[in-house]
Amino acid sequence: MLPTPEQVRQYIADNLPCTHIDVQGDGAHFYATIVSAAFEGQSLVARQRLVYAALGARMDGSNAEIHALSMKNHTPDEYAAKGGKTEAGR
Repeated sequence: MLPTPEQVRQYIADNLPCTHIDVQGDGAHFYATIVSAAFEGQSLVARQRLVYAALGARMDGSNAEIHALSMKNHTPDEYAAKGGKTEAGR
């Protein structure tokens, strides 16, 4: 069974402290906007690794539940500067 965008959002939220997560997708390919203070001072690659670590085996190997994930990873300040609002900042 393919995961829903809501399940992918929950997988990330369960393992990475976030102030905002938006996930769209069709069950195999997903697009996410993730806002987390954990991204402070991290390179883009390091931010992606944090998300991949949060998803764990769900993205690992030929039996992966999630086959593709495009993401935009922002700190809360970066997201606010782009006009986004975090859940904490509403």
